[in-house]
Amino acid sequence: MNESARTLLPPQPDGQAAWRVLDTRLDATRLLALWQCWQDGAQRPRVLHLVALTASPPAAEVLRAAATPEQGALVDELLAQWSGLLPGMHRLSLAEGRLQLTLCAGELQTLLREQQFEADAVFLDSTLPWDRWSLKALARCCRRGTHLNFDKLTTDLHKLLSESGFVLEAHHGRYDPPWELKTHRETLRTEAAAPGTCAVIGAGLAGASVAAVLARRGWQVQVLDAAPEAAAGASGLPAGLLVPHVSVDDSPRSRLTRSGLRLMRAEAQRLLQAGQDWDASGVLEQRLDGNTGLPAHWPAEGQQITHLAPTGTEPWRTGMADVPALWHAQAAWIKPARLVRAWLKHTGVTFRGNTKVERLQRFGMMWQLLDREGKLLTSASHVVLANAADAPRLLAPLGLDAQLPALQEMRGVMSSGLRQPGDESALPPFPVNGLGALIPAVPTEDGLAWYAGATYEEATQPPATASEHHHTNLDKLRTLLPAAAQQLSPSFTPEAARGWGGTRCVSADRLPLVGPLEEGPQPTLWISAAMGSRGLSFAMLCAELLAARLGAEPWPVEASLARALHARREG
Repeated sequence: MNESARTLLPPQPDGQAAWRVLDTRLDATRLLALWQCWQDGAQRPRVLHLVALTASPPAAEVLRAAATPEQGALVDELLAQWSGLLPGMHRLSLAEGRLQLTLCAGELQTLLREQQFEADAVFLDSTLPWDRWSLKALARCCRRGTHLNFDKLTTDLHKLLSESGFVLEAHHGRYDPPWELKTHRETLRTEAAAPGTCAVIGAGLAGASVAAVLARRGWQVQVLDAAPEAAAGASGLPAGLLVPHVSVDDSPRSRLTRSGLRLMRAEAQRLLQAGQDWDASGVLEQRLDGNTGLPAHWPAEGQQITHLAPTGTEPWRTGMADVPALWHAQAAWIKPARLVRAWLKHTGVTFRGNTKVERLQRFGMMWQLLDREGKLLTSASHVVLANAADAPRLLAPLGLDAQLPALQEMRGVMSSGLRQPGDESALPPFPVNGLGALIPAVPTEDGLAWYAGATYEEATQPPATASEHHHTNLDKLRTLLPAAAQQLSPSFTPEAARGWGGTRCVSADRLPLVGPLEEGPQPTLWISAAMGSRGLSFAMLCAELLAARLGAEPWPVEASLARALHARREG
């Protein structure tokens, strides 16, 4: 990196757990220079957070042109995620998850008001339409001592910055207002907790993802589960779909699943074997109600994620020619248990199976986790509940269970079979969903397998028999893909049926619960649970949101959107 680029950068806080930088106008040269400066630092912070605002994301060619020869690998990694950048916030996980770029596209003041962190350094673009209110929003993103970098300032902007609490010098300044700052300027903010020890209860997608993101930030994490092996619950399904939800109004669920999809794809690419543990196959969604489900004015950036699929005449489409379909280009199938195990291998994470936590209690500044006999299993400064519908049991003695929305367990069975000669023409070449799903080709030890389903049954109801579950899955498949159902129907008979069963945990609004379970600026008891049947879409997003709130880092989605996931929300 040349010296002129280095002089654009604020001083790097060596030895700090995280470096939080806010750029009010995304500049490709500065982005790459900052990334390289952090990467080359001998005592660099464990995590670099760059929040970059832009009216419209630059084209890939602009990023490529801004890179020096030594930055080629950096820009390659960046461009691998540079698609589907709709208005709003997008978290790009880079450098093995230790560089978090939060790209924010839209109007300046709106984007600033959606932030929930205090920056260590700010790049201020003086050409933007700053006024008293936008600078007030910027000040909300600063702490006393935040470093300010800028180029030229007009007299009016110099005056407005001074009035907003910034002390200015030649080409830099700092936030240091002469008035006392409020200690709690936003109710959902928490103060940064230094990396310490954390016990995570539950070793499924929710718990293992939390363990991995905390370990990347320097935490020592123990993951405890009552089962002997990880991913013993719903996360143990043989294969699942990572696919976004769509809705005409682009609902919070739709926006959140898109954010989760981006983060989970980065994890899969980083940790799993393509073609064996996962595949970026895309997914076709049959819109059986005849409605495409997309917003009326779906922009080009959205089309890169999901677009109307062309009708076709392939044999496997027989009987479905008049049904509109969507193509989810970024969707994939994944073996969740493989991902769980990869996360649990992260340096700083230890897993303990056959370890059922019966009770939590405070002891000084620590949490103690006890077994049935009251013996100490472990202690930690922080605890995260990722044990699905079992969480209220541990919270009840603490008087905290009533704070959570009602949780419900839902049983489900997925049907499966091995591919046979003759299946090729009747089965699609990629997964299809819409009423249940069919994942047509997943490598297993026994050969290439298909998976269909799954069922959805309230755990409070008398359980259906295995044959009834398989019959339900076949009925769904007859509606979704008639040709595939006819070809595979012999595999659904009571004598031949194979499958997998598990229980999912859902909330009333079908959105996860994430966040602190205590009041105060530094809560130590947290939850990430109730992923329902979209654990692959939600787990990493929820883990990053939890880690961001725990470490007072930038959030991966807008604050207004994150409220839909708040653990103590009403409902």
